[in-house]
Amino acid sequence: MEPNPAHVLIDHALAIDWDRVPADARERTLAFVLDSLAVGVAGRHAAHADGVLAVALGWGEGGRAPVLGRPGLLLPGPSAAFVNGFQIHGQEYDCVHEPAVLHPMATVLAALLADLGRRGEVAGRDLLAAVVAGIDVAVTLGLAAPDALRFFRPATAGIFGCVAALARLRRLPRATALDAMGHALALASGTMQAHVEGKPALPLQVANAARNALVAVDLALAGMPGVTRPLDGPFGFFALMEAREALAPALALLADGHRVTEVSWKPFPTGRAGHGGIVAIQQLMLEQGLTAGALDALDYRAPPLINRLVGRPAKVGMEPGYARLCLAYLGAVTLRRGTVGLGDFTRAALDDPATLALADRIRVIANDNPDQAAFVPAWAEARLTDGTVLHHAVHAQFGSPAWPLDAAQRQDKVRACLAFAGLEHCAAALVAAVGGLAQADDALAGLCRSGVMGV
Repeated sequence: MEPNPAHVLIDHALAIDWDRVPADARERTLAFVLDSLAVGVAGRHAAHADGVLAVALGWGEGGRAPVLGRPGLLLPGPSAAFVNGFQIHGQEYDCVHEPAVLHPMATVLAALLADLGRRGEVAGRDLLAAVVAGIDVAVTLGLAAPDALRFFRPATAGIFGCVAALARLRRLPRATALDAMGHALALASGTMQAHVEGKPALPLQVANAARNALVAVDLALAGMPGVTRPLDGPFGFFALMEAREALAPALALLADGHRVTEVSWKPFPTGRAGHGGIVAIQQLMLEQGLTAGALDALDYRAPPLINRLVGRPAKVGMEPGYARLCLAYLGAVTLRRGTVGLGDFTRAALDDPATLALADRIRVIANDNPDQAAFVPAWAEARLTDGTVLHHAVHAQFGSPAWPLDAAQRQDKVRACLAFAGLEHCAAALVAAVGGLAQADDALAGLCRSGVMGV
């Protein structure tokens, strides 16, 4: 029988030492911790975030785990993981690993913050090593699934990444960590129907994965054995939730650096599949003078994944989550404002007649790219009312490793996120707190002193 991939992944996670993580991976880990914290703070005002908090409060108050963007509030660990997971992913602003089609930090960081609140003093280097471990495991599972999404992978693969991260944070015995991986299979869920309909169940599924990872670890710590082949068993993760598996090449990558270096920033609070179209329109405006008034029609010809994820039409009454996954709406906003920001998903903005009329002139067309996970190359063609035709090719996604946000752009995003939550005055303190994590004896206390969470 082939080696048990759960064993390979847990052994990898437990062996990660922050001091031996290469410098480029350390830099990216700190950068994405900061980015994800800021996005989670902004998520304080995401659609339905207050409702999610009300539900979590109904499960019981008390506890020591902080909630992002809500200073003074502490919850039991599983409840905090649920709320923070929702807030980090609730506005589609969190980082993404494009080849794996997976948002690794929303689940992993939400689970880790909650466990820090339950455990007391934990060194910052252990938190950072756990982040690296969680990303490695979740992304490896995504890379091992080469076909189109059948289930919502940020949640279904994400829970296994969370368990690996928690195992490394706690330095669990190997047998206990493997039991927790077994329990994760029983607790994994996440449907793409929410994506098709643009419903807030998408971030709820991320929230549930973060919460259930803590449950899986708690069950293992209580001595309950988990299934032994949760990933490659006849009814395991790949058999149930993916069309097929290609584990061997994905596992081999574990010896070749860490997956955090392959993660992309999101420069806009939208589905990642919409970013190429937004940038193409921005470039047509900047370089070729495209304006909303001059546009007759715009086609964005992109890989099938893009059409499947953001090719839906704009419509009156659409949910914010639907609009964030609608390139027609995002492109219309870009043509009218020059960009897409956190404030573009209010009820008034979503139902604006001029924006919706412009959105009717924009469509996504699938090209013949055979790669089911490809975001590029793509081609924007704008036809003007005077008969002129403008073109722009997209070869890389803005925010990707090939075209990353620079330091100033990252700082601008952090400030914008905190300002959206009314906490812009905490931006410098949060940057300093994350920058000092590797030297911190108590990771959570340092982060809470920034003022964006905790007491």
